[in-house]
Amino acid sequence: METVARSQPTAGADAAPKDATLIYRQSRWTRLTHWLWAISLFFMLLSGLQIFNARPQLYIGKESGFDYNNTVFAIGAENTATGTRGYTEIFGKRFDTTGVLGWSGPAGQETARGFPSWATIPSYYDLGTARVVHFFFAWILSTTLVVWLVASVINGHLRRDLAPRIDDLKRLPRDIVNHAKLKFHHTREYNTLQKTAYGGVLFVLLPLMIITGLAMSPSMNSVLPFLNDLLGGRQTARTIHFVVMVLLVGFFIIHMLMILAAGPINELRSIITGWYRTDPPAHSDNTPERSA
Repeated sequence: METVARSQPTAGADAAPKDATLIYRQSRWTRLTHWLWAISLFFMLLSGLQIFNARPQLYIGKESGFDYNNTVFAIGAENTATGTRGYTEIFGKRFDTTGVLGWSGPAGQETARGFPSWATIPSYYDLGTARVVHFFFAWILSTTLVVWLVASVINGHLRRDLAPRIDDLKRLPRDIVNHAKLKFHHTREYNTLQKTAYGGVLFVLLPLMIITGLAMSPSMNSVLPFLNDLLGGRQTARTIHFVVMVLLVGFFIIHMLMILAAGPINELRSIITGWYRTDPPAHSDNTPERSA
């Protein structure tokens, strides 16, 4: 996820080139948090899928089991006339997902498992290792997010770069049309769609993932006993946690597609070195939009 800190080059930054369209846009702190979040979410996703495989069902409510009918999502395998088949069930609607979900593996060595081995950390079933990896990166993500939030309030980055303004809302229809046409303007500021997307991730999805993760932890029940009731029970919290993960994966896919469409070299240079090439002034006047 890309966050912007509008800062001038510091003494430690590379000397600014003569090309006026190349600006120093990303501070070292912005670049560091970006990669910490990206790495943390990657390991949390794959280890989380391993943890999910221990019980590949999701429920709504405080309890689950054979006496309840509150399953909303399930991955499994069943014996059929043509052999073992994998399936995914969503709100009672079943889909054949053999080879990917429920029943997967090399030909002749398939096994019953929720997510396939190539999508989990570790690739073999090891719940203990998966939990260690998941919680380690969860703490890195949570700590970095809290520090970033406090720093962004203090240095004005939050108000200056992410808070939507009235003018942003007026430009929303044009932003939607431009993105649909893959038409991008490379300027310093975020457009309305980007502010909405990044704000949703930073202030809704990531905090919700952390809160639901705490609610699922038995050790946190004595510290924050109200969380489970607030979220509708541990099973509901687990379902919300999974849905947030799906939304974050969707955000990542769209984010990467926008980067590829807008110019991957320019975008990667920005988040690695801090330097970003903007449109010439003649093309960027009165168009405070920026690519992914």
